[in-house]
Amino acid sequence: MTTTIPTLGYADLRGLMDLQLGDEKHAPSATSTLDVLWVLYDRILRIDPDRVDDPDRDRFLLSKGHGPMAYYAVLAAKGFIDVAALRTFGRYDSKLGHHPDRNLVPGIEISSGSLGHGLGIGVGIALGLRARRSSGRVFCLVGDAELDEGSNHEAIAFAGHVGLDNLVCVAVDNQSSSHGWPAGIAKRFALEGWSTATVDGRDHRALERAFTAEHRGRPHAVVAVVESKG
Repeated sequence: MTTTIPTLGYADLRGLMDLQLGDEKHAPSATSTLDVLWVLYDRILRIDPDRVDDPDRDRFLLSKGHGPMAYYAVLAAKGFIDVAALRTFGRYDSKLGHHPDRNLVPGIEISSGSLGHGLGIGVGIALGLRARRSSGRVFCLVGDAELDEGSNHEAIAFAGHVGLDNLVCVAVDNQSSSHGWPAGIAKRFALEGWSTATVDGRDHRALERAFTAEHRGRPHAVVAVVESKG
């Protein structure tokens, strides 16, 4: 897949998503993550499309399985993949599948889709980075419904116990959870020793402040609340 260096911004993202056709776009799920993804890639993540194998790069993990359409749009806008490839989304011969594949798409860290796997993987990566004293950080995006998975409870508890302050979990809350959380999602993380922030998931300044908040000695959870369901 040829990498280009486009001059594209946030205003172009909807058009980039429109290039991706098919019946399994999971558009509501994708659009609920769009602003979070853009702020991360535009303002926060230390990662370069020309150095996707830098050992000290930040890692972004898409654990929320449905809707990589927005993820592909952001990767294209930032030069990781060719914009023209978006038109192949979901085709049998395309590298852009309904779930992202780390072996096919530059810049993708994990092959995801099975709900509940991403945060546990993120904990493992963060532990490895800490062991070799790397400056790299791990940002894992999960959905509110995905937090019903028991594997996430274990990851949240363990990360808080060992103080993984190079780990940030971004929970996009579009009120699609079957069970929900008494007192809110942030409370679940806080009970396990995490630093937390709850913000409007469409407010770019609020997201940036939440992502850059000091949380020395603790992992950090950012709950991004959006209205659309998916």
